[in-house]
Amino acid sequence: MTTTTATTATHLRLIISHWPDLADALAASNVSAWPPSGLRAHLAAVEREETDEDEARRHRDATARAHEGLPTPLAITPAPLVLGIYDTMRTVEQLLLATADATAEHVQRPPMPMPAPRRAAYAKTRADRVAWADHARRVQAAQDDAADPRRWSWTGRRPDGRYAALWLLGRVTSAPGPFRPLTPAQEEHIATAARLALGRVERALDLAARQESLRIPCPDCAGTISIHGGSGAAPVARCTACGRTWSETGLAA
Repeated sequence: MTTTTATTATHLRLIISHWPDLADALAASNVSAWPPSGLRAHLAAVEREETDEDEARRHRDATARAHEGLPTPLAITPAPLVLGIYDTMRTVEQLLLATADATAEHVQRPPMPMPAPRRAAYAKTRADRVAWADHARRVQAAQDDAADPRRWSWTGRRPDGRYAALWLLGRVTSAPGPFRPLTPAQEEHIATAARLALGRVERALDLAARQESLRIPCPDCAGTISIHGGSGAAPVARCTACGRTWSETGLAA
């Protein structure tokens, strides 16, 4: 197994193992947003202190909405489902299903042909009985080959992303079945899909380290604020110009 193949297999196994975590997080209320809402709120509060005029305008707008019977932005109720997790599952699922479709089109061997039918007749001799038994075996073999559960063939409800990852893992690891070996181009196609899919899964579950530049400027020097976090680390925002740092609990340095 090459290094690329081993890496792809690892990516697919991680997707399979994390799929139940995505399902559990789908309706959870404690999935962290990115950037974290507490840190965003703190930085937004700092920005509001610098812009009294904007605050007054927002207050007037909120008052107008109240008179019109419209909810203010702070009164919006969050959706019961974690839409980020749902979008991740849908995107990853579609990517893996499309990859499996394209792979099966080229590597899946057609079913064995059914033998020509024999006219019903009484087996009078041992040779007749042997011929009929051989014909029955070939018919059964063709039926079993066409119905092989390892085949990628879906005409009704499609499988989920975890099953698609499992099927692709079988192709990458050369698992037995009615398949031809992957070509280097096909291996690269699966490798790319697996890498992109795992990246989305890890970001959705906050398993990967992340960095993002915020639109809110530094209140001291108007420089760009970059936020770092994920992969078990507490998120921290830092001005790339003056070095001022914030955490979710407030000013860090």
